[in-house]
Amino acid sequence: MTEKIVLKNIDIPGSETIEVYLSHGGYQALEKALSGFQPAELIEEVKKSGLRGRGGAGFPAGVKWGFLPKQTDKPIYLVCNADEGEPGTFKDRYIIEKDPHLLIEGIIISSYAIGAHQAYIYIRGEFVKGAGVLEKAIAEAYKKGYLGKNILNRGFDLDLCLHRGAGSYVCGEETALLESLEGNRGNPRLKPPFPASVGLFQSPTVINNVETLANIPAIVMKGAEWFAGIGKKGNTGTKIFAVSGHVNRPGVYELPLGTPLRELIYQEAGGIPEDKKLKAVMPGGSSTPVITVDEIDVDMDFDSLAALGTMLGSGAVIVMDESTCMVRTTRRLAGFYAHESCGQCTPCREGVPWMVTILERIEKGEGREEDPDLILDICDNIKGITLCPLGDAAAMPIESIVRKFREEFEDHIREGRCPSS
Repeated sequence: MTEKIVLKNIDIPGSETIEVYLSHGGYQALEKALSGFQPAELIEEVKKSGLRGRGGAGFPAGVKWGFLPKQTDKPIYLVCNADEGEPGTFKDRYIIEKDPHLLIEGIIISSYAIGAHQAYIYIRGEFVKGAGVLEKAIAEAYKKGYLGKNILNRGFDLDLCLHRGAGSYVCGEETALLESLEGNRGNPRLKPPFPASVGLFQSPTVINNVETLANIPAIVMKGAEWFAGIGKKGNTGTKIFAVSGHVNRPGVYELPLGTPLRELIYQEAGGIPEDKKLKAVMPGGSSTPVITVDEIDVDMDFDSLAALGTMLGSGAVIVMDESTCMVRTTRRLAGFYAHESCGQCTPCREGVPWMVTILERIEKGEGREEDPDLILDICDNIKGITLCPLGDAAAMPIESIVRKFREEFEDHIREGRCPSS
């Protein structure tokens, strides 16, 4: 087992305090970064590490930093996306509550690398405990001189502000997050322009996920080559998997990228309760296409899952056993995304509630023979044509379930009831 990078301190009593963090090597990476690296050198180090964004898209973090304009008369901002709203995902919350100073250190180092002197953590409104932990940790960091003016007497200034969201799933999308952070309704923006050039307050902005930033101190301390030696080529480092559903040991597991899904379910998470058969898995949260039991011999990394027609996403592994009604699962998915749609785009605003109506009538025993094809047609008219990925997040898993479990939908329609009930 590869050593833990992000979750290494979580089992230590008092891990959320600065005293415990310092006693286990905390903020040493910041000292090394400020004294031993120029900002451009840090960006290159992160590029060499191969660190890909852990929020879902999997875009290389160092490359993203490099998109910032080389010359600008506007301030540069760093925004930490802690709006963890993807169903099945709870790994960022774990970092925030158990090891907030690791995140803060990652934010400070990253801000130094990109030339930001103001950073924000945009946290999901429901994370009341996590917000309290972060507020205390930020105050501790200011008191110790890790935030504020002339940090560690190295001439670098940084202020960090915690901003609580209002509980909108769509604000996990980076441009909707920026709108909300500016005090506006959290509606996604049209891209381009991209945040790297026109972001927060119309200024160059880098937006990174909690887990992404929490990897930065280890990369600085141990080097890009060390980090790149974990996982697989093109998929380096560890990943935190949030495993839920029908497993004996649900929880968070930090493992090298490329760990087989079968190993994650049956060894780490203890297998299926009551020795029931596995039916389906959502490998990266509720917005990722489902895979069947015949497809679980796949490596849990960005590229292997993409080749299978699904995504690693946030690493939220939702496990469903043979007792799961896929029609009911699909209806609940559609209901969530219909509720969370911001309403800007007609295909998402109208199409997803339409699918809810169809799925509800199938569940009630009033389904029509043409309903499965109608659902697929609606999905086809949503995917790829909305301002933000919420439309895709609804359409992709629903389409995959209907295609892979079509017989179950047809049985519901033919028999006028749920065959498994």
